[in-house]
This record gives sequence, structure tokens and C-alpha cells, in this order.
Amino acid sequence: MTLDSAVFRFAGIVVLVSALLSIYVHPWWIGLTIFAGLNMLQASFTGFCPAAMIFKKLGVSPGNAFD
Repeated sequence: MTLDSAVFRFAGIVVLVSALLSIYVHPWWIGLTIFAGLNMLQASFTGFCPAAMIFKKLGVSPGNAFD
């Protein structure tokens, strides 16, 4: 698994879990979905992604999008 696929998988999990939490627990959980979306948007412009930095420190092999 590369760094890119790890980041995309993690973002997908966060979006899906927060959407389910907003449906079944409390509507304010949608804020986590919004945060994840905004983070993905800014990462597409800046290349800065905190999750990528964490996965890199955990030893995930580099990909193409996040150096």
C-alpha cells in the first residue's frame, strides 16, 4: 500500500463513519464530514496533508501525490 492509497482510504473511512454518526447519533457529526472534505480540498491545492505526514512516520511507502 502506498502513501496515496492510505490517505485516500483513511479519508473515505472518516467520511463514511461521520456520515453514519450524523444519521444515527447526532446531526452535528456532519461537521467531521465537512472538515474531511475541506482538508482534502486544501491538500489538493497545497500538497500538505497531516494524515500523509502521520502515515509517512509510520513507515508507509511513498506514493505520487504526497511527498
